[in-house]
Amino acid sequence: MTGRLVRLTWVQPEDLVGHELRQAVEDGRSGEVAAIAARWHAAGGHDAPPRAGASPEPPPPRLRALAVELLDELAAIPSPLPEPSDLDSIAAGAPGNSERRPSPGNAAGDGLRERLLGAWLGRAAGCVLGKPVEKIPREGIRRIAEATGNWPIRGWFTAAGLPDDVAARWPWNRRSAVNSLAENVDGVPEDDDLNFPLLALSLLERYGRDFTTADVAAIWLDELPAGRVFTAERVAYRNLLGGVEPPHTATRHNPFREWIGALIRADVYGWVNPGDPRTAAEFAWRDARLSHTANGVYGAMMVAAMCAWSLVAQSDDLASAVDEVVAAGLSVVPAESRLARAVRDAVADARSEPDFERVVDRLYERHGGLHWVHTINNAALIAAALTHGRGDFTASIAGAVAAGWDTDSAGATVGSIAGGLLGASGVPREWVLKNRLASSVGGFDGIGFDELTHRTLALGAQR
Repeated sequence: MTGRLVRLTWVQPEDLVGHELRQAVEDGRSGEVAAIAARWHAAGGHDAPPRAGASPEPPPPRLRALAVELLDELAAIPSPLPEPSDLDSIAAGAPGNSERRPSPGNAAGDGLRERLLGAWLGRAAGCVLGKPVEKIPREGIRRIAEATGNWPIRGWFTAAGLPDDVAARWPWNRRSAVNSLAENVDGVPEDDDLNFPLLALSLLERYGRDFTTADVAAIWLDELPAGRVFTAERVAYRNLLGGVEPPHTATRHNPFREWIGALIRADVYGWVNPGDPRTAAEFAWRDARLSHTANGVYGAMMVAAMCAWSLVAQSDDLASAVDEVVAAGLSVVPAESRLARAVRDAVADARSEPDFERVVDRLYERHGGLHWVHTINNAALIAAALTHGRGDFTASIAGAVAAGWDTDSAGATVGSIAGGLLGASGVPREWVLKNRLASSVGGFDGIGFDELTHRTLALGAQR
């Protein structure tokens, strides 16, 4: 009797080759890997699946063996780009800003509690808004929203009134539609974009502010179910189980090392370092290097720095506060990296173009060839949505989700930063979910945002 196949996503060698070949084009190795690509295709190898995590059928054994061989050959070819992954070299290429200091009284007491609660609430709201449309392209998201009277997006997605032909053409994310539509959302459903902040909180509580990358690995193995990680994290997890030591876990057969996974793990490192983007970025680097390199690491460092500054920026002029936050993020990453250039271009467009849809058009012109969960395109989108939103919470998270890349991740990060700027009282009530968060991370299922805020404050007080 033949059973159903288990096609574990994001780890099959025959799929990783296509992703690594695309990564090679992005990081300047296209000439060096052309012969390898030709060998792969001549043997019957396929390109990377465009949106799915695995091709539907396993290959012949000879093709899988060739895939493993080619992955090793590809790993031996270094990128020529000046995009380092070690902390000292990153710092040397980052512009920095020694004058960045929190305003007196802005990062203490009830004001900080209010801002932290806003950040937690905002992250949850942006994540849940993006969940049901994850993997749906930009065109489909707009069509769904228009068909249900929600364009421009100003509320949760809904299946109520959605025409059958639109629903068939653009099906909801099957795992999320059951708990993240207006008619069924009840508290905050589980999501990796929320699991990772909880894990970072647990990491800091267990190991303190001097935690190491090895500590990050240990808490993953102790508390994070392997089936709840994806892309670079799943490869790094597999590498850990195979006895690979960090930071080599980030590079062995890992073509996703510049994708968005490390970026979504960074918020807490900013929240426990309010007003201190450099330390926040260093914390994020220690975490990110377990699974990511280069721009994948820079995205995490940038977001941690932005989150740190969002808690202390003066909120009487929100547009200026957003500019400060973005500047704090750029201050900690190499100025000539692809990520920094993409963010600067996105911010310039967002400042000059009144129609955010045209801003997104330009993002697609520049970055449309990247995978929908790559760091560079999503980091640029995050900065653009914040800049164009000018402190308007709804406009900011809606812009991040409507763009159609990593909808729940970009929405969550934008919501976190906007919520940190505005504070809990500034997050519109229609976006505040029940004080209950589901999670598969040990000890956190059912936790409330009030407790999360209290625990985050306690960690920040240890500075």
